Amino acid sequence: MPSIEKVKKRDGTLVQFNKEKIKAAIIKACNSVGIFNVEVAEGVSQKVVAILSEKYKRKIPGIEDIQDIVESTLSKNGYYEVLRSYILYRERRQEVRKTKESIGVKDEFKLPINTVQVLKNRYLLRDENGGIIESTKEFYQRVAKAVASAEKAFGGATSVSFWEEQFYDLMSRGLFLPNSPTLMNAGTSISQLAACFVLPVGDSLKEIFRAVNDMAIIEQSGGGTGFSFSRLRPSGDLVRSTLGVASGPISFMKIFDTTTNVIKQGGKRRGANMGILNVNHPDIIEFITTKKGGNDFTNFNLSVAITDAFMEAVKKKREYPLINPRTGKETKRVPARDVFDLIVNTAWKTGDPGIVFIDEINRHNPTPTEGAIESTNPCGEQPLLPYESCFLGSVNLERMVKGKKVDYERLALVVQQAVRFLDNVIDINKFPLPAIKKITLRNRKIGVGVMGFADMLIRLSIPYDSEQAINIAKKVMQFISTQALAASVKLAKERGSFENLPVSIWPKRGVTVLRNATLTTIAPTGSISILAGTSSGIEPLFAISFMRNVLEGTRMLEVHQIFEEAAVQAQCFSRELAFQVAEKGSIKDLIYLPEKLRRLFVTSHDISPDWHVRMQAAFQRFTDNAVSKTVNLPASATPDDVRQVYLLAHKLKCKGITVYRYGSKDTQVLYKGSDITDREYFSVSSEYAGECSENYCPF
Repeated sequence: MPSIEKVKKRDGTLVQFNKEKIKAAIIKACNSVGIFNVEVAEGVSQKVVAILSEKYKRKIPGIEDIQDIVESTLSKNGYYEVLRSYILYRERRQEVRKTKESIGVKDEFKLPINTVQVLKNRYLLRDENGGIIESTKEFYQRVAKAVASAEKAFGGATSVSFWEEQFYDLMSRGLFLPNSPTLMNAGTSISQLAACFVLPVGDSLKEIFRAVNDMAIIEQSGGGTGFSFSRLRPSGDLVRSTLGVASGPISFMKIFDTTTNVIKQGGKRRGANMGILNVNHPDIIEFITTKKGGNDFTNFNLSVAITDAFMEAVKKKREYPLINPRTGKETKRVPARDVFDLIVNTAWKTGDPGIVFIDEINRHNPTPTEGAIESTNPCGEQPLLPYESCFLGSVNLERMVKGKKVDYERLALVVQQAVRFLDNVIDINKFPLPAIKKITLRNRKIGVGVMGFADMLIRLSIPYDSEQAINIAKKVMQFISTQALAASVKLAKERGSFENLPVSIWPKRGVTVLRNATLTTIAPTGSISILAGTSSGIEPLFAISFMRNVLEGTRMLEVHQIFEEAAVQAQCFSRELAFQVAEKGSIKDLIYLPEKLRRLFVTSHDISPDWHVRMQAAFQRFTDNAVSKTVNLPASATPDDVRQVYLLAHKLKCKGITVYRYGSKDTQVLYKGSDITDREYFSVSSEYAGECSENYCPF
């Protein structure tokens, strides 16, 4: 037994000595140079412990002292390659510490640099001079305290204290995280905590500019907005008040886009909007092609609202009517196939527009008496009524794996707590507009979603593009839906049901007590998946190894953690392998790697488009709201590939679909670029979460 009991950390605090940490570091250094022998690491670590026990009988060693002894022991025993790897590791860790110091954030959790950078850029509170005034631990404490304060109205001080601890545990352990505005604004004077809003745009200047004003208020507090411009009269139409002609919805959309540029969502992130136009609108051709220039509507995702009647006309090669929304009269008929092909080809060239299947969305409208749903939030996962908002959060599925099985017991507990968390958020939220408060409280919509699905599959040894993965998706999401429903019913018995329950779809399903009109949503989890340290939403991995541009002039090689673990276990990991993967972006063609490894670690571009759509449909089947997912296509994809994606998405009853072909935009967040060694690597920003290479979601 070693006589060493305590170790002094670099900040001066004392912690329990753990010889396994020494062994683990030596194993990592051995593996990196191709020595896959645990006995070597065991032998060296025992010698290190023996030296420590003799040298530090009457004093406490520091971290650096221990590492110095490891180096000298490796050298004395002739493990020079391992020694070099260990020294390089120490240097990299020192670089990480210096970089964190330059970021200026106190990090109690030893988070990755890019996570700390994202926290600094978006979430941590600042003083009036812009200085950071909370640590990573205090960040989670702030949010947990604010959300738990809602318990005062129902359970008293004891309940508040209990749930504050539970919510802190959920977030700090990366089990569940709410949408970004909750993380940014909870416990502050702003206290606007919803990410998703839909605003109506009426057919008059007064209504249009009211929507612009309302959008500015929402975006200033960190929310994203969706609009349907389908009510606006077409360009060239009559304006009775002036006897002039209308400029059409596209021209007014430019005002929204410019305003968003100015607001920039509270100064913490780029603005995000969804612009939707019905396929029957006379200006639909101009709408479809409006992003062809590449620099227009940079703050908008665009989607065409497609009806069942239109899709039927496409399949049967028929014409369909364009209808003036002002008069309700048909203006002309056009071939549906021509319009559909234009959507296909434009999306292939530019990534826009996407598609929303508006009839499928309204078939699942939980409160049809409140009106039809016309639009979604910016990323398409949350269909909402005019003025409605919704509160989202995501469960980290990677943390729901125990051994090689899904830990359904833990998943059930996390989902139940997540429902309570989001329902509390509604009660402490400061609504930006009275109209939003009214409809939101009448329906109390929440959306528990998931992130880390790709990482979960890898930990289960299941390839993403497989029937087994589709079955897991259905089983897991059905379980989440069932648990969320049970939790909402329980809350309703304690706190009361949502006001519109009697006129909703739920009583017909036998549910007569329910707290929330909707319970589940699959969001893309851009930033929050970085905080949780897992893959984005339900997306497959986009890259396994890449260069991350952390700070100006600082680039760090990042390797997917589970891939490194698996490659080490397969005795094939090396630093050079990591660089090779970063050059290629995929391991599919690295035939010297084990076939099992290449099959398991498939990336988005390795997967055929139909698997993307089938996975989205599998989750949609058990999701109340919608599913945000991008069908990422390689540069070599054809317009027919896009066409087949759209047709399959409609057939499988998806509520919307988005495609992105690599390289189809001038700028994208993951790209090939050379460094000082003239080697080309896939490179990303500090805020890249591993989702689609272009389609932006800040939530």
